Amino acid sequence: MSILNFFRVSNPSEKKVAADKVDKKYRNWRFQTFLAGTFGYALYYVCRLSMGVMKQPLIDAGLLNATQLGLIGACLYWAYAVGKFVNGFLCDGSNIKRFMATGLIVSVAMNFIMGVLGVSALNGGFFSSILFVSFAICWAINGWAQSMGAPPAIIGLSRWYPLKIRGTFYGFFSSSHNIGEGLSFVFVGLLVASFGWKWGFFGAALAGALGVLIILFFLHDTPESKGLPPIEVLAGEKKEEETLSAEEKRRQTSRMQKAVIKNPGVWILALASAFMYMSRYAINEWGTIFLQEAKGYSLGEAATIIGINPIFGIIGTVVSGWLSDFVFKGDRKYPAFVSGILEAIALALFLFGGPARWVNILAMVLFGIAIGVLISFLGGLMAVDLVPRQATGAALGIVGMASYAAAGLQNVVTGVLLDKYPRIINAAGAEVHDFHLVSWFWLGAAIISFLLPVLNWKRKPMEIA
Repeated sequence: MSILNFFRVSNPSEKKVAADKVDKKYRNWRFQTFLAGTFGYALYYVCRLSMGVMKQPLIDAGLLNATQLGLIGACLYWAYAVGKFVNGFLCDGSNIKRFMATGLIVSVAMNFIMGVLGVSALNGGFFSSILFVSFAICWAINGWAQSMGAPPAIIGLSRWYPLKIRGTFYGFFSSSHNIGEGLSFVFVGLLVASFGWKWGFFGAALAGALGVLIILFFLHDTPESKGLPPIEVLAGEKKEEETLSAEEKRRQTSRMQKAVIKNPGVWILALASAFMYMSRYAINEWGTIFLQEAKGYSLGEAATIIGINPIFGIIGTVVSGWLSDFVFKGDRKYPAFVSGILEAIALALFLFGGPARWVNILAMVLFGIAIGVLISFLGGLMAVDLVPRQATGAALGIVGMASYAAAGLQNVVTGVLLDKYPRIINAAGAEVHDFHLVSWFWLGAAIISFLLPVLNWKRKPMEIA
């Protein structure tokens, strides 16, 4: 079997489900697919953000500086950006179970290898420059592998769920980001604080291995592959005789993907998501070290406070889909705009609100809720709403490419700004980085992100014959 055939979408099963069992089987398998996509992708995140809580220990150990850490982080996001675009298009016609599991297996391997490299570096096995290059290569490979996570999970929702409730379950699915981020900061943060930074990679690898098992056992490719009718028939959106053949579906998907590339509304949302991801990953990647250096928190305290943000993000993601489906009847623009304003307010409070614990906790609560909504809307659902079901992966690919290219750029700019400007003495008398310009950079990105989607407020969904 060739690689292309291995990843090709499953053929319809010759064994059909009995008519009296179709509804029960359909609801059972679609819910399994939803859960596997949600929790599988959450564990993808643990393998992606493991580096975020290790920056200060790596700097303190003299192994890497802020610029090098920024470049390493950028390698992941830039590889992820290209991979998100390519894999989004490929995944529209792929076996989502095999596609998603393969990416997480590679990500697990990269985290494990980096843990081994960390042990060698601490034992004097090689120089800092070699560690930097090795980490950059491994993190870039991890970035490509990470790009194989979201498209199959979201396409699984598109293949299994009716249009009328897709937003609700997309909102639930989007909580996977927050679950994964919370696990990263709390679970990985505790490992690093207790046993040293290299153990963060080993812990992430273990969590990712669990995710692989969840995907393999519970993610299902298509209703047809399980002996069910197509989703259009199951959802009552189209009659049986109106469904297309496999070859006709492939040609139609290709035509729709080309139309998506030319849709300016998708690109506007991609740019808005890009600025939102700058501010989001500024907190995920640098928030812990910001609290340590700018506000005097310990590693454990800082990681715990940053970990609050994704926990409350679950509220934002879960409520966002339901609210937009049943209150705004599928119209996402108003809740997205309000959430964008809330994100900017929360970020300003975090960056300029002083060291009091309650201030920073409140900022992360508000930031998490706002980002939870924005990840769901700007990060995918608003673009998916503009395009036909068969081109879901293409729209996600464009938005994802822009989002993570921007996240990588943010990492480099932040690292360079921190190293370029002279260090300052904090209240405790320690020499630390100056976060003044970096803070305005992060806040500016947040403001731009909620203004751009206004350009799309009167745009209608694509209609392709």
